[in-house]
Amino acid sequence: MKKNNKLSENMENYLETILELEKTNKVARAKEIAEKLNVKRGSVTGALKRLAEMGLINYEPYSFITLSPKGNRIAKDISVRHIGLKDFLHNVLQVDEEIAEDTACKMEHAIDPVSMKKLMCFIDYVHNCPRAGQDWLDAFTGYCSSKDLDRKKCAQCIAGCRNAHQADNP
Repeated sequence: MKKNNKLSENMENYLETILELEKTNKVARAKEIAEKLNVKRGSVTGALKRLAEMGLINYEPYSFITLSPKGNRIAKDISVRHIGLKDFLHNVLQVDEEIAEDTACKMEHAIDPVSMKKLMCFIDYVHNCPRAGQDWLDAFTGYCSSKDLDRKKCAQCIAGCRNAHQADNP
């Protein structure tokens, strides 16, 4: 997308909402978009006209709304960022799910593609590498939930991990 056609956070939210509605209803309606985004129908109409002008949606007043192929690609990218960020915030950093959802919605519009790719790599690593995995996440959760972060306890844990690693890899 050209620099002067960069989508605003608001427009990205419309695309993401239309994608969600298409998944459940095959099409979106202006009324449903207004309800999901908690905005007035008049605001929806203006946004839909702009998205149609940009070639991102198929829209005629008083008819169904669908994403164009280009709009679908952009909406899916936004959705992937949202899901990845929420997963990281909630499942890795242990942020409350509702707060993680709200924060991910804000972050998905600001994060650059390189940072997002590296974050997704990190998430994949945490979930799949045997040196990280669930044990690592559980230990991190315990560390975060502790009221008193005891560095001596951390040093003991690290020493235990090193000893176990050395025993496994003589």
